[in-house]
Amino acid sequence: MNKIGKTLLRMDKRYGAQNYKAMDVIIRAGRGIYMYDVNGKKYYDYLSSYSSVNQGHCHPRLVEAIHEQSKKLTLCSRAFYSEELCEYYKYMNSMFGYDRCLPMNTGVEGVETAIKLARLWGYKVKGIPSERAEIIVAKNNFWGRSIAACSSSSDPLCYQNFGPYVPGFTCVKYDDLTDLELKLRRGNVAGFLIEPIQGEAGVKVPKENYLKRARELCNRYNVLLICDEVQTGLGRTGKMLASQDARADMVVLGKALSGGMMPISCVLGNNNVMDLIEAGSHGSTYGGNPLAAKVGRVAVDIILKENLIRNSKDKGNLFRNSLKDYVERGIVKDIRGKGLLNAIEFNKVEEAEKVVNKFRENGLLTKITKGSTVRMCPPLIISNKEMNNSIDIIKESLRIIE
Repeated sequence: MNKIGKTLLRMDKRYGAQNYKAMDVIIRAGRGIYMYDVNGKKYYDYLSSYSSVNQGHCHPRLVEAIHEQSKKLTLCSRAFYSEELCEYYKYMNSMFGYDRCLPMNTGVEGVETAIKLARLWGYKVKGIPSERAEIIVAKNNFWGRSIAACSSSSDPLCYQNFGPYVPGFTCVKYDDLTDLELKLRRGNVAGFLIEPIQGEAGVKVPKENYLKRARELCNRYNVLLICDEVQTGLGRTGKMLASQDARADMVVLGKALSGGMMPISCVLGNNNVMDLIEAGSHGSTYGGNPLAAKVGRVAVDIILKENLIRNSKDKGNLFRNSLKDYVERGIVKDIRGKGLLNAIEFNKVEEAEKVVNKFRENGLLTKITKGSTVRMCPPLIISNKEMNNSIDIIKESLRIIE
């Protein structure tokens, strides 16, 4: 790291709250699938800001949308209707087929909103006694670090000096329909909140029929299925929505809904749930602001116009097929994923750490997501040439543990 980098790092350590353990690389710019550090070194971005930049860094259409809309109107609050938000509502309905959209900002706000709506439905429609509604979540879930998110977590770190916690969450084993049905039999369950693929848990992919069967169980026990697609949605898994075949009652979108330009999230749902919300019972000053509404439409349109769903599926298959022999030879424990949401699980944490550092040295950036598992998730715009070149870097880096 050069003198400028060292100075910037000292600023971070001196003046910033140390709630992240970042790699010793300081990023200055991003374009497409690449990021550039303060030394001018170029890297393949295999983290994609946790699936936020599916469209690539600083996509020209998104930059133009922000530039044009920011000259016109960025915020008028929800005290008034805005032209862009009205257009955004209609667009989201036409794209995803849900009756209504409730816009928020961050992913954690989106999930909190869905939980709030599920509880409301539970009391007003299902008839759950007051203050008794339960939300079922999966072990190793992750949807943020708010107090409610910590309260629904199975991570021990969430339970050290942050209580008291929010009641009303029940945990089940992920990808275990027997355990799910056992908990669904309780009469006070309003919703089942689930990630179609658990990203932060190490890219855990459930059995092929898991979500469909969970949908059937939720129908049987009159429980809302809520899919947290903040990381898996918008083309990342080779589908527009990873949960689309199960047709959740509510879907939470975020991250790539702005292509990495600003915080945008939303809850999609149908009238049987969304019509229960009343004016004044939920809101956000910035949620659905005109700038976000404009950017959100363009971000989704890019995924469609540039055929990024198909590209995600094809490049994901190329990635896994190119590296599967490393599993067969025992060099790594597993390579798994869907589309371009992938992971390499190593046999030891120490091996994962070595390879991640070698990746960086060789011009590719990513991080360990859980234990010995490394997330491998480039932007969905990656070309065949770029995919093959980055796979060559991966193979070269893996030689350190062969």
